[in-house]
Amino acid sequence: MSAKHKAGLFELNAVVAVSTHRSFRRAAGELGMSPSALSHAVAALEQRMGVRLFNRTTRSVSLSEAGEQFLARVQPALREISAAMEAVNEFRDTPTGTLRLNTSEGAARMILRPLVFEFLRRYPDMQVDIVTEGRRVDIVADGFDAGIREAENVPQDMVAVPCSGPLRFVVVGSPEYFARRKKPRSPADLAQHPCVRSRYPSGAIYKWEFDKRGEQQLVDVSGSMTLDNHNLMIEAALDGVGLIWTSEWAVADHIAAGRLVRVLDDWCPTYPGLCLYFPKHRHIAAGLRAFIDVVREVTSPA
Repeated sequence: MSAKHKAGLFELNAVVAVSTHRSFRRAAGELGMSPSALSHAVAALEQRMGVRLFNRTTRSVSLSEAGEQFLARVQPALREISAAMEAVNEFRDTPTGTLRLNTSEGAARMILRPLVFEFLRRYPDMQVDIVTEGRRVDIVADGFDAGIREAENVPQDMVAVPCSGPLRFVVVGSPEYFARRKKPRSPADLAQHPCVRSRYPSGAIYKWEFDKRGEQQLVDVSGSMTLDNHNLMIEAALDGVGLIWTSEWAVADHIAAGRLVRVLDDWCPTYPGLCLYFPKHRHIAAGLRAFIDVVREVTSPA
């Protein structure tokens, strides 16, 4: 094989990362390098091969026809190499490598201390890379080992392992807010209250969900503020801006300290908790298997 056609594993993985993310910046973040260094590496490979693998514009990156054919041949080989390295890893006393997880910001905060920190204490040779985003992603296509989401949002073709207890969402406001206004007694009363609305990553506005003895209501609340970050919503509630609908876990300390007050408790149901999920029919890497063991041990009833 001529030097012109030789490519190292790094360069091949770089091509895969750029094609997956359709972005040099995001791919560089995954690989732990600068976007300019990644761009130069891919350009050097293209120059040695004598073909353009990517079509680049100021706003987008896409595979060229040659790039698509090249990737179709390269990806299976890289998967085989990764599997071979992982198979050797299983002979170690403890696993090593990187566990990549995709989840939401709120779920990450819930599982960080009881699960992730405990996992790293037990397996110091492992690294955990957590990406938080509101939108649900294809964890296989985006190169994640597993995802963590509410049980109802786990894709049906995935293996799901419960990793938290049941979740409850509540409506809360500050004592100062309720000093000026009567507490709502039913979801319909929210029409008389300014509420902090929550926006999905898609741009759609979330409707608050209520359930009382089988009577379900979806309320499209109104208010002067719309946010896409729950921490900011909590800050708004603490400052008396209005009512918010949020995870009870996220505001438990504020409720216990009297900084926030729950309302409509009899209308706020409990939902199934978080689940760790990963693809069926795919080899489970040693690091992920060890994390699953920690999840099952920590979350199992005493």
